[in-house]
Amino acid sequence: MSNAQEIIEKDIPTTLQQNPQLAKDINSVIHFNITGDNGGTWTLDCTKPADWVSKGAEGTPKMTITVSNDDFVKIRAKQLNAQMAAMQGKLKFKPMDMGLAMKLAKLLG
Repeated sequence: MSNAQEIIEKDIPTTLQQNPQLAKDINSVIHFNITGDNGGTWTLDCTKPADWVSKGAEGTPKMTITVSNDDFVKIRAKQLNAQMAAMQGKLKFKPMDMGLAMKLAKLLG
C-alpha cells in the first residue's frame, strides 16, 4: 500500500504529465497538510509548466487540504468516498471552494 508521500510526489506529477489540461484547469497553488504517520506538508503549484510538487509549504495557497495519511490513501484507492470524507470532517478544504475541490477530485481520483 502506498502512502501520501508517494501519491503526492509520484502519482500526481505523472497524472499532470499525462493530462496537462488538468494543471491548466487547477492553475493555483494548493498545500497538502497530511497528518499522522508518514505525514508532512507538500505544495502543488499548477501555475508552473512543470515541477509542480515540492516538499513543504511554498507560496500563498488558494486552498489548503488537510487529511490523514490513511484517509488520503483510502480516497486515492477508492476505498473512501471523498465527498463522504469531507462531510465526516476527515477531509478538510480551507477555504471551501467547490469548483477548485472538484478539479482536485479529478486529479486525485
